[in-house]
Amino acid sequence: MERQVVEYASGNEMAAIAIKQIGYDLMGYYPITPSTQIAENLDIMRANGETDMVMVAAEGEHSAAGICYGASVAGGRVVNATSANGLLYAIEQLPVQSGTRFPMVMNVVCRTVSGPLSIKGDHSDIMFILNAGWPILFASTVQQVYDFNIIALKLAEQVRLPVVVAYDGFFTSHQKGRCYRFAEDDVVKEFIGAKKEEYPFLDLEHPITVGSYMNEPDIINNRYQLHLAMEEVDRLLPALFASYKELSGREYSKVEGTHCEDADSILVLLGSSYDTSIEAMEELRREGRKAGAATLHVLRPFPGKELYDLISNAANIMVADRQDSYGGGGGNLSLEVRAAMQRFGGSAKVKSLVYGLGGKDFFKEDAKKMIAWAEDETMPDFGYFGVTSGEESNKEDEPLFAPVTAERTYIGATKVEKGAEGEPAKVTGGLLNAVTAMPGRIAPGHGACPGCGIPVNLNLLLRGIEDPVVFLFQTGCAMIVTTAYPKTSFKVPYVHNLFQNGAATLSGIAEVCYRKQQKGEIPPGDIIFVMVSGDGGMDIGMGSALGTALRGHRLLIFEYDNGGYMNTGYQLSYSTPLGARSSTSHVGKEQYGKTFFHKDMPRIMAATGSPYVATVAESNPTDFIKKAAKAAYYAKTTGTAYVKAISACPLNWNDKPATERKVIEAAVNSCYFPLYEVEQGVTRLSYDPEKTGKKIPVLDWLSMMGRTKHLQKEEYRDVVEKMQGEIDRRFAELKKNAYLK
Repeated sequence: MERQVVEYASGNEMAAIAIKQIGYDLMGYYPITPSTQIAENLDIMRANGETDMVMVAAEGEHSAAGICYGASVAGGRVVNATSANGLLYAIEQLPVQSGTRFPMVMNVVCRTVSGPLSIKGDHSDIMFILNAGWPILFASTVQQVYDFNIIALKLAEQVRLPVVVAYDGFFTSHQKGRCYRFAEDDVVKEFIGAKKEEYPFLDLEHPITVGSYMNEPDIINNRYQLHLAMEEVDRLLPALFASYKELSGREYSKVEGTHCEDADSILVLLGSSYDTSIEAMEELRREGRKAGAATLHVLRPFPGKELYDLISNAANIMVADRQDSYGGGGGNLSLEVRAAMQRFGGSAKVKSLVYGLGGKDFFKEDAKKMIAWAEDETMPDFGYFGVTSGEESNKEDEPLFAPVTAERTYIGATKVEKGAEGEPAKVTGGLLNAVTAMPGRIAPGHGACPGCGIPVNLNLLLRGIEDPVVFLFQTGCAMIVTTAYPKTSFKVPYVHNLFQNGAATLSGIAEVCYRKQQKGEIPPGDIIFVMVSGDGGMDIGMGSALGTALRGHRLLIFEYDNGGYMNTGYQLSYSTPLGARSSTSHVGKEQYGKTFFHKDMPRIMAATGSPYVATVAESNPTDFIKKAAKAAYYAKTTGTAYVKAISACPLNWNDKPATERKVIEAAVNSCYFPLYEVEQGVTRLSYDPEKTGKKIPVLDWLSMMGRTKHLQKEEYRDVVEKMQGEIDRRFAELKKNAYLK
């Protein structure tokens, strides 16, 4: 055994330690709860000089998977981490990785797949990739997360396949436990060995082609080779587990059980629930009942024979699934167990239950009840465990508020008229005191942090829109704090969809509405369809937004730019300022925060030919309201309009809620966030701080926030100068192409 030290750490922390010790070349990733902590911990290590691994923060999980694939093709050792819908977004890339036989490791921190949206842990994500051609190791403890990450890479490179290490989100991933790691990184490196490439892609003297186009019979032969590789995994794993035992003293096998040798009834389940079930079985044993429990450490290739040998002596088997294969009569684990028992001749009565969805806690009393269900002949072979039946009621609920109809919103405070040929639309009114009569479309109650700019910006936007509104919110803080089931803050129609296709979803809603109006199925009248995006939603969702704008759907995209992925704990986004500290751009001796400039999304949207693009800020409320009115006008008459607001986040900007208006004003006066509009291709500057004598250096703004206050230090002068130069360049270009309103 090699020397080891004790760590009191979570699964995500131990995964990061293993990744650091292995010495990977690259990590391509996109932050998604609950796997994000892996990248966050590695970024701390990188900032402190503990690893030189290249970390690429992609704009979405699909791109992250592509980055990893490219790096592995080039011969690098590559790792990724994801969860839930992020895994599903990347899933198109997974068969490419396995089908072309390039090894890597991906940690899947298992979480509920939405919708409805839930960030808690179950196994509905991992079961989607059973057919992707990736071996899957399943860790039930924090210790196993560390160990399996090391074993996974050695396995991957031996069989030339990408490997998943899966474990339970928020249970194994976040709960800390006492575990061991190797004291010296070289021990891990020596165990895995040097990477060998039979056909190096970057050998320019011997060029190869990867991913050729195939027809039959080549494609079936390719798949057969993949099948053979998975069989090789099955053969290699026992020896690999044995060699790791010699190194660590920890023994693993494909399956594990407690009291299975003489059990009358056995509970089979995956992940962290296994430890809970062990306690339950010990108590049942003390009561004189012969009960046992079993789990799988390998999900692919499925260890059917090993599991059969472990549990086949029992008369009753209960398989508990943290997901359901809807319409299949059970979750995927139960279906596989039933097949294995039938294949190898088992006679036990197999039942299955779906439990623990959405992270619902699992207690030892639950394990006992499952054993009792298995033994009770009157109980069905399949069911849901722990559900609460709803009560039927014929009572019609009374509305909690009066509908926000067109008659109530047409208050005449802001009017927009079409301009003459080549002239901008004319806006009259829009004064702050006049628009206060607008009825609220969003109720006062929400769960936003004190000083959050989202409610402020949404209300200013809605002050300028006198037509009825239909909302689509992408995932983000705005959605989380307003729609916690069973309550909602919205008095108007509202729908949620994911980051990557919100604009496309809203375009479908809008087009059907217009069609129904044409057919006379719903009343005629203008409706403003508004997509609300933020928290980095215009990174992963940019492609959908650009496609929507290019197609010219009549709707309004509103982005509240708070400069980070705030709803997942403030990871860097492409709108985070250069040099800013975040949970994936730490400050240390080897790193100064975010390393690239913020994205100029308004100019990108303007390049689509959108009829109206504008930037707004709460520090200039009348300008904000008038632009909102103009955006609504173009959204209902011409095509896709886009409005971007800089939005305060005191929690993650690390400043005071009471001073946010001044912080926003400083962002505008430093020209970091200039106020302008692009109307029918013509750019107009709304406010020029240079002409008013209010222009300030960008460092004055950066110094107001804890996330960028470190840039005041002399050692970061070149970073500030670089940022100031880019801001000056962008503003000069803007002024060159614009004139002051």
